[in-house]
Amino acid sequence: MLGQMQDRPLLISALIEHADRWHGGAQVVTQTVEGPVHRYTWSDVHRRSRQVANLMASLGVRPGDRVATLAWNTYRHLELYFGVSGSGGVCHTVNPRLFEEQLVFIINDADDQVVCFDSTFAPLVARLQPQCPGVRHWIAMVHEGAVPESTPFATAYEAGLAHASTVFTWPQFDERTASSLCYTSGTTGNPKGVLYSHRSSVLHSYAFALPDSGNFSARDVILPVVPMFHVNAWGIPYGAPMVGATLVLPGPRLDGASLTQLMLAEGVTVAAGVPTIWTSLLSHIRANNVSLPAFTRTVIGGAACPASMIDAFEQLGVEVLHAWGMTETSPLGTLNSFTRAQGSLSAEEQRALRRKQGRVPFGVDIQVVDTTKKPLPRDGNAFGDLRVRGLWVIERYFGATETALEDGWFATGDVATIDPEGFMLITDRSKDVIKSGGEWISSVELENVALEYPGVGAVAGVGGAHPQWTERPLLVVQPTAETAVNAEGLLAFMKERVARLAVPDDVVFVDALPQTATGKIWKLKLREQWARHYTG
Repeated sequence: MLGQMQDRPLLISALIEHADRWHGGAQVVTQTVEGPVHRYTWSDVHRRSRQVANLMASLGVRPGDRVATLAWNTYRHLELYFGVSGSGGVCHTVNPRLFEEQLVFIINDADDQVVCFDSTFAPLVARLQPQCPGVRHWIAMVHEGAVPESTPFATAYEAGLAHASTVFTWPQFDERTASSLCYTSGTTGNPKGVLYSHRSSVLHSYAFALPDSGNFSARDVILPVVPMFHVNAWGIPYGAPMVGATLVLPGPRLDGASLTQLMLAEGVTVAAGVPTIWTSLLSHIRANNVSLPAFTRTVIGGAACPASMIDAFEQLGVEVLHAWGMTETSPLGTLNSFTRAQGSLSAEEQRALRRKQGRVPFGVDIQVVDTTKKPLPRDGNAFGDLRVRGLWVIERYFGATETALEDGWFATGDVATIDPEGFMLITDRSKDVIKSGGEWISSVELENVALEYPGVGAVAGVGGAHPQWTERPLLVVQPTAETAVNAEGLLAFMKERVARLAVPDDVVFVDALPQTATGKIWKLKLREQWARHYTG
């Protein structure tokens, strides 16, 4: 017997329809590429998204066709999210920080029919265009007459919208239809595509808005600093209209001073980003004695959040929601939130919990397994390979004929533990674990401890080849400008806080640590650079 309830598909277009109908006056604010702050409402987003749908139809975009974006977090990019996916196309957000050869591969592999780009990326687009013959239309996201000189083959976004009707009825189709496409960062080998569905995206939005997740509401002013070209800005462009929140988009200005000014001006209550972004913000706040009175919580993911950063935010009255996820999980996998009992723990006990990546929301399941794929106990001590499954987790990569799963689970490549309360802690990426004398040393633990030492601005723990121990840990440190730091003092500090075997044998100092296209420290490059530090 089937239930006798209405059966309506979960579609992305329903999110913007809801925002228009019930939260139409709530604002979407953008720090534009051109400079001025742009303001309009969710009703305006809906109206212009319908124009986008009509524009794409006039260009010959059909259901299932991929429309790529090379763009910052802006109102125009937001309109493409809804106009393309809502009309049955696939919104393919391309990460402009990738290597040029990777971008060429991605655009051709996705068979993108249209590429929409911000003027910032015009020089890049000029180089890409001859290498991407399958792209039929290049659209510069600018006003009419402002197409960059380097891309004369492009048309102006606003000129196209000016001729597109605002009348459009969102089609109804199977909720499992593809909605958007993101590629992994591809630091080794070619990037791989992850093809999300309308169903997975809407369910992910529900989960992210739950009280123990992002806790979004119509009272919030949300700032996604995480780029819209990186895992759909963690789903925030979908979650904000779902709850009717005010959305603040930072455009290309992601430095600490610009973000602070924007957050103050707009009264941002919640923001989301990777640790490297918040390092800049916290540095600016400390240097200028700035207060952000409306700012109450931040979601930090993409890399392990240092305990020192959690402490710094809490001193400002900002709750840190430490999260874990990946492109293949849409990305929400776990998020750190306390139960009622844990809320009464001591400050030090709560601090230890906040260093973990947290618990799963409904819709996700995780486990850690040993090398034989046998599940390990949730005792907080046994660590192994982390696997995940769920309602918004990948089944296979774009274009692949074979599943990406092992016995129904996706192997994440992370090494983790899970404690009896369900709190998961990433101890390392499997490829980043330092193997010394038959023991595994967590580079993440070393980094978190080192970041508590005054003068350490950013740090990476890597393994250097060693004739006796196979590998020995090495700290690669980017000092702060404010405080001097020396190797002897840092190593003495480490000796008091980590196991004897895990204490690094040396520290090297660099002007800057290399970053991947997603803003993470590029461990692969550092391992290659310092692999022979102990062997000469």
